[in-house]
Amino acid sequence: MSNYRRSSIGDIFFFTVVTDRRQPILTTNLGRQCLRTAMKEAQDELLFEITAIVLLPNHLHTVWTLPQDDTDYSTRWRRIKTAFTKSWIKGGGKTQPRSKSRIDKGEQGVWQRRFFEHTCRDEKDLQRCVDYIHVNPLKHQLVERVCDWQWSSFHRYVRQGDYDPAWGSANEWYGDEFMNFE
Repeated sequence: MSNYRRSSIGDIFFFTVVTDRRQPILTTNLGRQCLRTAMKEAQDELLFEITAIVLLPNHLHTVWTLPQDDTDYSTRWRRIKTAFTKSWIKGGGKTQPRSKSRIDKGEQGVWQRRFFEHTCRDEKDLQRCVDYIHVNPLKHQLVERVCDWQWSSFHRYVRQGDYDPAWGSANEWYGDEFMNFE
C-alpha cells in the first residue's frame, strides 16, 4: 500500500478533488446543494476559510486557509466527501459501479479516493493558485471568458476589486506554465 505524505507545515493549501470516474455531477442542482451543505457543516465543525474555489462538472479546485498549527485537512475532506455522498444518494444521485475493494471498505462510487494538495509557500504562490482556480473553466474550454463561469469565487474577487471583470479570456490563455508545482 502506498504511503502518501501530506504537508504538516503552513496554513494555506491548494486542493484538487475529483469525482469517481470523472462523472459530471458537481455543477448539477443536486451536486451544488450537496456540496454547499457538506462544506458548511465541515466549516462549522472544523473551521477553515475558503479563500478561492471553482466548481467544474467533474472536479473542483479550492484554496483553504486553516487555523494556525492545524493541518488536518484530510479529516475535513473526509467529512465533506462523506456528507456529500450521503445526501447525493438520498437525493437520488447515481453512483459509479464499485470495485470489490470499494465494496469491502463500504465506499460508494462518487469520489476518487485521494486528492491533490499543495502548500502555498508565499503570497506569490498563493496568487498563482488563485489565478489557476479562476482560469480553470477557460482552460477546460467551458467558457470564452472567466467571468462567464458562474460557479467560481472569481465573482467575489471582482466585487472586492481584486480582479478586473474582463480578466481572463480565451485570447489571453497560454496554458498551464504558471502552475508548475515543482
